[in-house]
Amino acid sequence: MRLARGWLTAMVVLALVTPASAFMCPLVIKQADDAIQKAEAGKVTAETRPLIDEAKKQVGEARALHENAKARRDHADAVRKARVAIAYAEEAILLEGP
Repeated sequence: MRLARGWLTAMVVLALVTPASAFMCPLVIKQADDAIQKAEAGKVTAETRPLIDEAKKQVGEARALHENAKARRDHADAVRKARVAIAYAEEAILLEGP
C-alpha cells in the first residue's frame, strides 16, 4: 500500500511539473485570467483584494515573459508565474467562500 501511494504521488508530481513550451504559456495564462475573473466575481474584501492584485501582477509578468521570450527558460518562467497567479486567485476564492 505504501509503495502504491508513493508511486501515485510521484506520478502526480510528474504530471504537474510538465516541460514548458511556447504552446503552454497561453493556456496557463488563460487559466490564470479565468481564475482572477472568478475571484473578482465573488465577494471581494480587504483580505482578498491584495491576493487578487498579486495574481494580476503575476499574470502580467507571465504574459510579458511569454511575449518577449528568447529561450525555453523564459517560457518556463512564464508558466510558473501564471501558475502562481492561479494559486493567489484560488486562495482569494477560498477566502470569499460562504
